[in-house]
Order: sequence, then C-alpha cells, then structure tokens
Amino acid sequence: MNDTFQLDGEDIPFAPGQTIMQAATAHGVYIPHLCWHPDFSAHGSCKLCTVKVNGRFGSSCITQAQPGLEVENRSMELDEKRRTLLQMLFVEGNHFCPSCEKSGNCRLQATAYELNMMSPHFDMFYPNRPVDASHPDVLLDFNRCIMCSLCVAASRDADGKNVFYMGGRGLLGRRVHISSESGHLGDTDFAVTDRAASICPVGVILPKRKGFAVPIGQRKYDLAPISEHVAEDAS
Repeated sequence: MNDTFQLDGEDIPFAPGQTIMQAATAHGVYIPHLCWHPDFSAHGSCKLCTVKVNGRFGSSCITQAQPGLEVENRSMELDEKRRTLLQMLFVEGNHFCPSCEKSGNCRLQATAYELNMMSPHFDMFYPNRPVDASHPDVLLDFNRCIMCSLCVAASRDADGKNVFYMGGRGLLGRRVHISSESGHLGDTDFAVTDRAASICPVGVILPKRKGFAVPIGQRKYDLAPISEHVAEDAS
C-alpha cells in the first residue's frame, strides 16, 4: 500500500521516489507548471509549480513526496505569486496571443487564463529576438521563448542530437541557441519528426505550411481549461 501526503486537504498516494508533482499529476490533481514535463528530468527553473510544504515554499517538481507532508497548492497566496510570475514572463518576451499560431494550444496562455491573469501589469520589454526560417520544415520564433529548456532536454535525451543549448547571461541576454557553425537550424540534422519539434509549450517551434489548420476557438485549451488536461501530463 502506498504512503500518502495531504494536498489541499486531500490524501495523495505516492510511490517511492516520486515528487509531489508526479504524485499529484498521477492522482489527477493539477499543479500549475510550465518547465516540468513527465518525460524529462525536472530542474525547477520557472517556479510556477511552487507549493507550500509544511509551511515552507518549495518547487513541487523537485520536492520528494514523503509520508505525512501537508502541502498547499491552490491557495490565494500561491496563485497570486503565480500570477506575478506569469506577468513577468509575458513582458519579458513578445507574446501577442491574438495573432499567434499557438493560441489555444499554448500552455503559457492557458495557465494565465487558469490563474485569472488578465493583464501583463508590468511595462513590456519588447526584446529584439531572432526569427530563424532557415529550416525547410520548421520555423523558430524566439520572441515567444520562456527559457523552459524543454527543447534542449528533448533534443539531447530523446533525439540524441543536441540541436539546442542555453547560452548568454542576464534577463535579456540568456536565450536558446542552435548548435551549428552558422547558428541556424537549417544547418543541423533537426527533423520535424523529432521529439524536440513538438515539445515547446509556447509558439517558438512551429511546423511550416500548417498554420491555423485548426481554427482558433476549436483548439485544446479553447475547449477545456488546462486544469482539465492533467491526464495528458500523467501519460
């Protein structure tokens, strides 16, 4: 019989070695997150999945589940902190949802709706980030990048290609780079069938010639809020 911990007053069973995020997701409970993915190692960078564990803040994606823990997840305090993090992510990049091909399928946008973040609040940075159209099948628009590094992990761990890497320093200097002499995706062996091609939670990595094939309003998060898609994260 599995041990349990309390998450917002509910008993959550867990297996040895599971994190709070893994156990909650397996049990069908949504913890807001962006950089966590069930197929890759967690690193706790976005902090959106922060919970209170026995009264102390911690990232649920890297905090091990233990018997008897009392964990707070969807409290007013935590959701307010998450809204602030989301607001900062929106102003640090160039996110124009009405014209974005990823609208309705975007985890950042869907999480903002889930947490009732209806305005960016802070002044926009409008960073000057590149668009790479050098690949015959894939467009890269780094204006939408949230530095989750999932493309780096997928290309390295699933595809075995190491096409992407994180580089640079500072709020506006750090970004995803391409591992080729030219720095262009077209000069790599990246393929549209790679795991990394479909891992991006926002609209950075987009297949060409397929834009708006599914109309906005009929997409995944248009039809149901992100909190109702927990089973997809668990699979």
